[in-house]
Amino acid sequence: QVQLVESGGGSVQPGGSLRLSCVASGIAFSQFGIIWYRQAPGQQRESIASMTSFGSIRYDDSVKGRFTISRDNAKNTGYLQMNDLKPEDTAVYYCYCLNTVRSYWGQGTQVTVSN
Repeated sequence: QVQLVESGGGSVQPGGSLRLSCVASGIAFSQFGIIWYRQAPGQQRESIASMTSFGSIRYDDSVKGRFTISRDNAKNTGYLQMNDLKPEDTAVYYCYCLNTVRSYWGQGTQVTVSN
């Protein structure tokens, strides 16, 4: 059974930091790309950071310079380091793992940025 379990969300003040984790089980994690998405209330889900199985990385302009995507294949875990958080970063964050034939979503973790 495939599972992607996110953790690390929470409530922080503007300017704070959080690190999200996405632990995968049931898949050959190193062969999957990772995409972090977020969905704010009333908004569509949007991709914000991606990392291919070869290590190629892309960021949405809204998080570039503040967020860092990484992975540890030995731990079957993907990460999203989020620094200098802003109220507009408030959303549910999801990890999405995919290869050429399969894709899987995590359950999401809430991030709230407010005073």
